[in-house]
Amino acid sequence: MTHLTAPTALVEFRNVVFGYDTRRVLDGVSLSVPRGKVTAVMGASGGGKTTLLRLIGGQQRPLAGEVLFDGKSVANMDTAELYRARRRMGMLFQFGALFTDMSVFDNVAFPLREHTQLPESLVRDIVLMKLDAVGLRGARDLMPSEVSGGMARRVALARAIALDPELIMYDEPFAGLDPISLGTAAQLIRRLNDSLALTSVVVSHDLQETFAIADHVVILANGKVAAQGAPAEVRASTDPLVHQFVHALADGPVQFHYPGPTVDEDFGQDGGARA
Repeated sequence: MTHLTAPTALVEFRNVVFGYDTRRVLDGVSLSVPRGKVTAVMGASGGGKTTLLRLIGGQQRPLAGEVLFDGKSVANMDTAELYRARRRMGMLFQFGALFTDMSVFDNVAFPLREHTQLPESLVRDIVLMKLDAVGLRGARDLMPSEVSGGMARRVALARAIALDPELIMYDEPFAGLDPISLGTAAQLIRRLNDSLALTSVVVSHDLQETFAIADHVVILANGKVAAQGAPAEVRASTDPLVHQFVHALADGPVQFHYPGPTVDEDFGQDGGARA
């Protein structure tokens, strides 16, 4: 008898190409997101990190290559298959993206009411359990305008896990947080990943906190994967671009000046005369 086993990676990119008009955002990207692990996706701004999340969720389709979720091509899914796949995914948007005219409780209840036929009594129990998991059960009746930025991010996380997804994607979960809220959010991502047997993809620029919670790190640069592996392996990379990024160096392959005319061309004798 043949026993079918689930792929080791929940998400795979195989030679993925994506771009807008003539600009290539991803150019032959291959990477894997191991099941049950926290994978960090990092790189310079505009390097395609959020695009990667959109490709996983099917909001964008690759120009070439394959994006696989649980072994199946996302681009080849019909509408019903894509919706079923999305039910297995949770998303924490940058800055939380809470509905401002809904209470904390109703924000977390929204996906349950939208995608299930559960009775309201059960919705209430689930919402309170999810809020308790992020330490905010007592804030259920507050409005988003009445909670801090760090609390809002935790409410958004409770909403992201409301449907018990297998995969959670975090788009810059630490942006704009004070050091205490940042540390709390990072520990919460790690704890929920382990306690709920999740697979997490964290897009972030915060090196210290992200490296501390990640099992697997992917560095994107110039449309390609510059490095991927355990945090210690990526830190030890001798690739000049990766070294510059992980050590926050001003000098390196990523230049301070945007490409343009030389100084002599702009300020030389001929240039000065033209001015």
